Amino acid sequence: MFVNKAAVVGAGTMGGEIAQVIASTGTPVVLKDVKQEFVDAGLEKARQVTQGQLGGLVAKEKITQEQADAQLEDILGRITGTLSYDAFGDVDFVIEAVPERMDIKQSVFAELDTVTPGHAILSSNTSALSITEMAEATLRPDKVVGFHFFYPASMMRLIEVIEGEETSEETLQTATTFVQSLRKTAVRCGEVPGFVVNRILNSAASEVWRVTDEEGLSIEEVDNVIKESGTTPMGPYFLTDLLGLDTVLHVAEHLRESYGDRFYVSPKMQELVAAGNLGQKTGKGFYEHGN
Repeated sequence: MFVNKAAVVGAGTMGGEIAQVIASTGTPVVLKDVKQEFVDAGLEKARQVTQGQLGGLVAKEKITQEQADAQLEDILGRITGTLSYDAFGDVDFVIEAVPERMDIKQSVFAELDTVTPGHAILSSNTSALSITEMAEATLRPDKVVGFHFFYPASMMRLIEVIEGEETSEETLQTATTFVQSLRKTAVRCGEVPGFVVNRILNSAASEVWRVTDEEGLSIEEVDNVIKESGTTPMGPYFLTDLLGLDTVLHVAEHLRESYGDRFYVSPKMQELVAAGNLGQKTGKGFYEHGN
């Protein structure tokens, strides 16, 4: 099946960028959320990302400013912001990108099962939760699949395609082909806690959190040492602020519940989340962020 029209539910940290990725490859996409301010923020994120990409091409003299302006409007014109499901009647592929809570995701999947055509594939951008459990909220579990982007979605080349217990081979193949059409690389994996990337990433990050706490190290110094080593482009604490402490904490706690104490959870991160300090999106996390 070819994806002629897509939809993204949730215009938060990832949703706007996911919509931009889809629109930039020529596919119309609907971007839905529950409040207009969220939709507007997602559309603005898509605009900023597109402007940055096209600005880079202008700077390299690969296109003119006039061409960049035309392409910007063309790409953004393919993204339709909405508060309703009215435009979902002819979508072929939906990506759910709502908060990492199973009750919220199951509610969204139940709604999508009703408002989308029977052939449509329903996918989740979840970083750790069960695809099988989400599929239980629908009458088409064979058409439910994980479709996990990484932050920032506009730059990261990898997408995990995750197989639930009843996901069909046809669905997996369509999802993989869609990844390729987005100029990304697909990694197919089974349904295990953390999937592939987060299981590896959190295994390393949890050891950094553990040593930092046990030895009373400075968060800033730890980040600087790791960044300066060239191991990663930024330290794990600063990256956590960008991703959202609530999201990272949810994954970390899920992995500890699944695999035991070898996955360490930072008490400091728990304290920050409890206080509502979720990183860049709230202005404060491990670091202070200017608005």
